[in-house]
Amino acid sequence: MTTTETPALPADGTPSDAEATLQQKAKDHLWMHFTRQSVMEDGHGVPVIVKGEGNHIWDSRGKRYLDGLSGLFVVNAGHGRKRLAEVAAKQAEELAFFPLWSYAHPSAIELADRLAGYAPGDLNRVFFSTGGGEAVETAFKLAKYYWKLQGRPTKHKVISRAVAYHGTPQGALAITGIPAMKEMFEPVTPGGFRVPNTNFYRAPEHADDLDAFGQWAANRIEEMILFEGPETVAAVFLEPVQNSGGCFPPPPGYFQRVREICDTYDVLLVSDEVICAFGRIGEFFACDAYGFVPDMITCAKGMTSGYSPIGATIVSDRIYEPFKHGDTAFYHGYTFGGHPVSAAVALANLDIFEEEKLNERVRKNSPVFRSTLEKLLDLPIVGDVRGDGYFFGIELVKDKATKETFDADESERLLRGFMSKALFDAGLYCRADDRGDPVVQLAPPLTTGPEQFDEIEQILRSVLTEAWARL
Repeated sequence: MTTTETPALPADGTPSDAEATLQQKAKDHLWMHFTRQSVMEDGHGVPVIVKGEGNHIWDSRGKRYLDGLSGLFVVNAGHGRKRLAEVAAKQAEELAFFPLWSYAHPSAIELADRLAGYAPGDLNRVFFSTGGGEAVETAFKLAKYYWKLQGRPTKHKVISRAVAYHGTPQGALAITGIPAMKEMFEPVTPGGFRVPNTNFYRAPEHADDLDAFGQWAANRIEEMILFEGPETVAAVFLEPVQNSGGCFPPPPGYFQRVREICDTYDVLLVSDEVICAFGRIGEFFACDAYGFVPDMITCAKGMTSGYSPIGATIVSDRIYEPFKHGDTAFYHGYTFGGHPVSAAVALANLDIFEEEKLNERVRKNSPVFRSTLEKLLDLPIVGDVRGDGYFFGIELVKDKATKETFDADESERLLRGFMSKALFDAGLYCRADDRGDPVVQLAPPLTTGPEQFDEIEQILRSVLTEAWARL
């Protein structure tokens, strides 16, 4: 086998010589992301995914799995879209690469126009990057520079929510609200401050009033702005549905109150939609689903459904205005930002969204997905089911009556010691996570429907039942 070949799919599911060779190469040379490398040393190796088609993926032993996470909240239009591969090949033949540094190319121009057309309000300018972390980094730098251009250089701090993930670049990491992901890199970029998130399940002071909780959570942003001083705060970064912690949707009126607060104190509002954009919540941009207009949108993942990497920061006319004149320039960029192949793929991917009405499909099926997952609430280990669109989290608890959670050792044994492998062995790829309280997260391709929802529920029911028995 050459280094570019993938192992054949053996009919009997047993490891092949080719797979053994691949596992050895992985053990010797591959450094995986967000992964304990010790898994390479335990003799079992790691799953090697070699094929994707529709809503499913296959490993190198020929076993099929339902993709319950869209790869990583990415493959929104589903796997195996030959049309997107063909568009990529055609663009690469015509113009494989050219930078956006003082030059432009047609696919980036057309994609910028398309994204501005989808974006709400006056968000009309698109700055391309290659992924979500870079898009957040761009927004952070742009917010600070914007206020300097306004003659207000002390406005450099940013506010985000507890347990929120906004990326791993040094600036984005300052906005990320997960201490355990930052401590090994400290000191990180200064200026990041945290407020409570919208986890209603863990809000005993407002347990019977979701609207009141939403106002309370939003007002904590005002409190932080006032505490730090409005003259020092540049921006607030919020995901429409917060990922880390397990899919926290916004309470009614939450974003309207946040918008009001930001306007009152002259603070920019950034909607971090790296996960939530492009159909995940049933709209091209999730801020439309929740009825607010931010000053910037960061996005990536589903823009191409993962067929080629790209990210973008979409900004309002207000923020762009200082850059329209004279010699002012934003000295920031990425070699592969707005890559011709990626931009062409994104345009074709968005065509698929419109032709197949994927946003409408999510809005129609989301209540069915929710009700199917809520059947699991009869299990003693399931405390909460929450989320929106095709983006749901299931929180696991030791005691449903008291909402008692698992300690660190118990969570380790539950999630990494049993559930992650058990779910995969059962044919479901999803995420069992404990950044916050233990949760199972689901974000399948937007092409899935009730049949797949039932399959997900049945697999989860079996694995969660066994997990509870082991406890």
